[in-house]
Amino acid sequence: MIRKPKTELRNALERCARPLGAAVVFSFFINVLMLASPLYMMQVYDRVLHSRNESTLLMLTLITVGLMVVMAILELVRSRILVRVGAHLDQLLSARLFAAVFERQLRMPRGHRAQPLNDLSTLRQFLTGQGLFAFFDAPWTPVFLLFLFLVHPLLGTITLAGGVILFAITFASEVLSRRKLEQASVEHIAGMYFAESSLRNAEALEAMGMLPGIRSRWLARHQRVLGLQAQASDLAGTLTSISKFVRLAMQSLMLGGGALLAIEGQISPGMMIASSIIAGKALGPIEMAVASWSSLVSARLSYARLDELFRMIPPRPTGMELPEPEGRITLESVIAVPPGGSVPTIKGVSLQIEPGEAVGIIGPSAAGKSTLARLIAGVWPAVNGKVRIDGADVMAWPRERLGPFIGYLPQDIELFDGSIAENIARFGEIDPVKVVEAARKAGIHDMILRLSKGYDTPVGEAGNQLSGGQKQRMGLARALYGDPQIFILDEPNSNLDEEGEGCLIEAIRQLKTAGKTVIVIAHRPSVLTNVDKVIVMRDGQVTLFGPRNEVMARVTRPTVATATTPAPAAVPAPAPSIAQGGAA
Repeated sequence: MIRKPKTELRNALERCARPLGAAVVFSFFINVLMLASPLYMMQVYDRVLHSRNESTLLMLTLITVGLMVVMAILELVRSRILVRVGAHLDQLLSARLFAAVFERQLRMPRGHRAQPLNDLSTLRQFLTGQGLFAFFDAPWTPVFLLFLFLVHPLLGTITLAGGVILFAITFASEVLSRRKLEQASVEHIAGMYFAESSLRNAEALEAMGMLPGIRSRWLARHQRVLGLQAQASDLAGTLTSISKFVRLAMQSLMLGGGALLAIEGQISPGMMIASSIIAGKALGPIEMAVASWSSLVSARLSYARLDELFRMIPPRPTGMELPEPEGRITLESVIAVPPGGSVPTIKGVSLQIEPGEAVGIIGPSAAGKSTLARLIAGVWPAVNGKVRIDGADVMAWPRERLGPFIGYLPQDIELFDGSIAENIARFGEIDPVKVVEAARKAGIHDMILRLSKGYDTPVGEAGNQLSGGQKQRMGLARALYGDPQIFILDEPNSNLDEEGEGCLIEAIRQLKTAGKTVIVIAHRPSVLTNVDKVIVMRDGQVTLFGPRNEVMARVTRPTVATATTPAPAAVPAPAPSIAQGGAA
């Protein structure tokens, strides 16, 4: 029989086995001490009331109260153990989970971003809640039942029948509510993601009066969630009412049956009371399981989603540390498909960029320019072919090692909730000299000093305290921080005014002079003044690649032709060798 390999989640739970075992041991003694109360009642009814001995009553009471105090202390310790088990499980998984969520977001940008973090919270809360106690106390149900059968078969039969009915109710709850709860969970997650994506575009919704349509779409999904939850809750409420009736009826039957046996002289009145209490203890775990079934189902769904995530996103291999990159970039017959897509946006591109070269990339919209930038930066993997930096596959580089040597300015600038200095320093250890140097190169040092708190000014969530141009120049400063070797700038002048574009051109000139490898994607050719070569892309392929002046002359030649003169057909550049620095 082939045994399945243990998953990360299961391994983490096994690392919590020792404290969970300690909680089981405490549960053993807690359940033993639960017998103190029925034994006390039996002694009071059968001995004290007949002997009228107050000393015996006092001693029995003191002993019972002492045992109750010990039981309360054990329950407190058990509860604290479980709280720490939940915290330890969170510590074991949280960092790995955040990395997995982050990588899944790269692969599936439309995924439910924070749901796995909520799943870990749900799992932790179940481990620290009352539902887990039902599993710890369940092994004692047969022991209590055996005790009742030893007292009298009738009392054991009544308790057993009540237990079977309660277990049937629990099973019915599982079968009837599971699908509805799963559907409600899926709809709730989808609704949360829809609301989140809508709120990110609140300005567009307000400006174009789209709120009623978006709101009705969200309300429709929300109503489906409420409907499914209401059906599950109605079912749970019905089953809970039935279980309550069964429990109360069983208590009455236990007292009635015990009274009948006491009248017939088969048991004493004290045993009648004690048996009723022990019957309640025997069915306690089943009742607790019924009451906490919804949390158990939620925890199980969360476990399944987390396990699937960890299987889908294995840990990144660390690999041997490579030397600092010189900046040579090679693409070998690369084919790329955007995450979640099926149509390639890069189709068999091969080229090479030498260290210290500044290369511009131009082309119409949807030509694959931004995809090419993401491939070189290692943000997206290629489905075929290789993207290499200094000969090593970019996806094989440890990201924490390669990241400081790459200055990446994406088309959509995202800043994070924190200070300006923290954002420029990439939320690592802040080096004030490097932060100011990067700000000066981006031409925003004076602008930052004019802000209320200078470099300590909070940018707000997603940089909402800054204008579009300020965010773009802040993103450029972040890319420049730490003096990386490779720069990938995707539409770096899309939100810049004339002054900002001038600072950008000067920054590119300085990077080229410093021997950095620079890749600039642009629609406006003015920003390509200082590049050495230009790549022209169309429909996911490189149609031209060569020296800037030659390529720009061929690209702009049709625009100067008269309307009556047919434009010459575009002639693709011959495929240069690797030594020539590129390939068409």
